[in-house]
Amino acid sequence: MKVSYFAVCVMMVLLLGEAPVSMAVTCDPMQLSPCAGAILSSSAPTRECCTKLQQQRPCLCNYLKDPSLQRYINSGNARRVASSCSTPFPNC
Repeated sequence: MKVSYFAVCVMMVLLLGEAPVSMAVTCDPMQLSPCAGAILSSSAPTRECCTKLQQQRPCLCNYLKDPSLQRYINSGNARRVASSCSTPFPNC
């Protein structure tokens, strides 16, 4: 009996529930440039900022380890932006 690859994938999703789909993320702090205004001031983050922040979330711990980025990523405003974007701040 032949089982299609698609059927196996569907069964795995059903068995695992809502398993997160992992996509390759290119860690590039410049991707967070739409958030610069909100991080450097007290303005509200834009939708584009929130989208980029969600995309770059797997990279945030690496950014926190970078001395040139640390003060921006670990600032109170960055935490506020993350909260406004419903993006949990990383515990590294």
